[in-house]
Amino acid sequence: MHEMSIAASLIGIVKEEMAKHGATRLLMVRVRYGRLTNIVPEALQMGFEATSMEAGLQGARLELVEVPLTVACGGCGNEFTPEHDDIVYMPCPKCGREFAHEVLTGRELFVDHIEAE
Repeated sequence: MHEMSIAASLIGIVKEEMAKHGATRLLMVRVRYGRLTNIVPEALQMGFEATSMEAGLQGARLELVEVPLTVACGGCGNEFTPEHDDIVYMPCPKCGREFAHEVLTGRELFVDHIEAE
């Protein structure tokens, strides 16, 4: 379960930012993650709750926002979001090309927003 190590890293980042701004109470963290990161939201929520309690930041809310997969067709350059969950078979809706697409979004994983006081 890589979500536990991600949660621990998130708490580390949050604690650094809180220290920079003199905050002592964490209210909310918003994380954006791409579809290709294979994150299980429920597992990350559970990991965040556990690690935030250990760090003395219990009660903080974790907001997760999934960034959809978008690609640029390797043939015609058309940008699209695949219709199916199968990321291996992604035919371009414009020209039909099935492979050699460039991933534009969907690999992200970052802290987007922190609320603390």
